[in-house]
Amino acid sequence: MNCPEDLKYTKDHEWIRVEGDTGVVGITEYAQGELGDVVFVELPAAGKTVKRHETFGTIEAVKAVSDLFAPVGGTVLEVNKDLASTPEIVNKDPYGKGWMIKLKIANKADLAELLDAAAYRAQIGK
Repeated sequence: MNCPEDLKYTKDHEWIRVEGDTGVVGITEYAQGELGDVVFVELPAAGKTVKRHETFGTIEAVKAVSDLFAPVGGTVLEVNKDLASTPEIVNKDPYGKGWMIKLKIANKADLAELLDAAAYRAQIGK
């Protein structure tokens, strides 16, 4: 199971890559595998403010529809527009081209509440 060491993880299977004051957010390889083939992703508009643990969108797959939770609070700077026409990118490249939103992180202290790769792997039993 691929869990890049440079990311932080939520117990709900989202990841965040911190780039300065910006966080790039997506779902983990484990999550996309559990969901199955992703057929639709609903994301917020740029400019929306989200709180840590707040739902920022949904992901629909053949097996289920799941909420997406913000790993940290902040303002949405950008959404991955490619997911509107090719949501299956999430299955093929969850840590790369399958990213979902970019956030301006409101409080970097929120990052301390997240899991590192080893803790996330332990949580999912991998």
